[in-house]
Amino acid sequence: MRHARADQAELAAAHRKHSVGRHAKAALKHPLAFAGKLVASVLSVSLVSALGIAGIAFAQEANNIESKPVVHLVQQKADGGQQVKTVSATALQGEFNMLLVGSDTRTDQGAAYADAADQAASQGYGNNDVTILLHVNAAHTAATVVSFPRDMVLPIPSCPDPKGGWYSAMSAQMLNSSLSYGGLACPVLTVESLLGIDNINYAAEITFDGVAAMSNAVGGVPVCLATPLTDPYVGLKLSAGTHVLKGQQALEFLRSRHGVDDASDLARISSQQNFLSSLLRTISSNGVISNPLTLFKLADAATKNMTLSDTMRSPQTMVGMALALKSVPLSNITFVQYPVVNDPSNAARVLPDTYEGPQLGLAIKNDQPVKLTAGNGRGTELAPGSTSTSTPSAPATSAPTTGATTAPTTGSTPAPTQVALGSNAYGQTANQETCTKGVNAGGF
Repeated sequence: MRHARADQAELAAAHRKHSVGRHAKAALKHPLAFAGKLVASVLSVSLVSALGIAGIAFAQEANNIESKPVVHLVQQKADGGQQVKTVSATALQGEFNMLLVGSDTRTDQGAAYADAADQAASQGYGNNDVTILLHVNAAHTAATVVSFPRDMVLPIPSCPDPKGGWYSAMSAQMLNSSLSYGGLACPVLTVESLLGIDNINYAAEITFDGVAAMSNAVGGVPVCLATPLTDPYVGLKLSAGTHVLKGQQALEFLRSRHGVDDASDLARISSQQNFLSSLLRTISSNGVISNPLTLFKLADAATKNMTLSDTMRSPQTMVGMALALKSVPLSNITFVQYPVVNDPSNAARVLPDTYEGPQLGLAIKNDQPVKLTAGNGRGTELAPGSTSTSTPSAPATSAPTTGATTAPTTGSTPAPTQVALGSNAYGQTANQETCTKGVNAGGF
């Protein structure tokens, strides 16, 4: 085995009702180490908007896509083996799942990351410091976007080594190590195992360089700050109020952990959701849909900086995703942080919530839209005038049930039952406006 096994008993030791304390307060790293943490978050927006709303622009970017290496995803078989995943031409007519990861690698990232400290920090595949699942339901009326904490400790299954052979399964490792173990296929297998599904058939990996270009392409993203935000580790200093962020400043905001609330990675996730939901609203409201040049810039920024699984490299697939996603209203796009609890053996780590996590996984498996009841995460608060929940499109249930639907009216298609998530599943819908809370509220 290439990696030592950890004691998996720790995973079952955390009670689901434990509060999640301050997370990821490890020793300070080189500030550029945070630069890749959130690029996949922006990729999620590009795939829910630039890809979803402007698939034709992505089709124009075939040359960008073809210049990247081919990545194969693998399917776990009943006999314990694995085979390369394939998808049918009609797969996107129903539900689909896509995993988006952001690598912290410095390899081929330009002169800005060519110094010795950066090269020593991360090379090769790097770590998946951001891991996001996009689930679009079969009716193409709702989408769930799940952010998985990078420092969550969980089992990692046996993964293919892109150079040949296999990595052995591990009982307890940080999620963000899975990309370095087995390339893009490994975080896919890991998240599938966590959620109890086997149909993440699309995946994409993005590196450092996409954030600034994508925020520039839409003319900047308005971001609300409830208090001043100061983070010397990324060079960010913003007053309270609304700022239109683009370029390097947008990247700094998405990188910032030490400047947000309790300086935890969990607080940063909710701050990222603030940015992403605002970016979606910006794209929906400022004429991007009808502006071919803006669409091209957004698509170009994304495809120049991402590697796709072979299942989604064709322009036809991206156009299919566009058709599936273009009609999903902002109120039905739900960002949620995967539920976690404290790791009792390490204050800088978290463990999957063994009660509320499976509820979310079952909702995705059963293709049911989700409804948040816990509110937004610790790094944000609702903006003045914003409601705590969106208007539900279907009655909520207390837990997911296989195949459950609301009773149809004559001549109508039954709406899928909406699942009410528990008190440990934080997030927001894309139509909600939130404001990030800074650590140094009195710093200006």
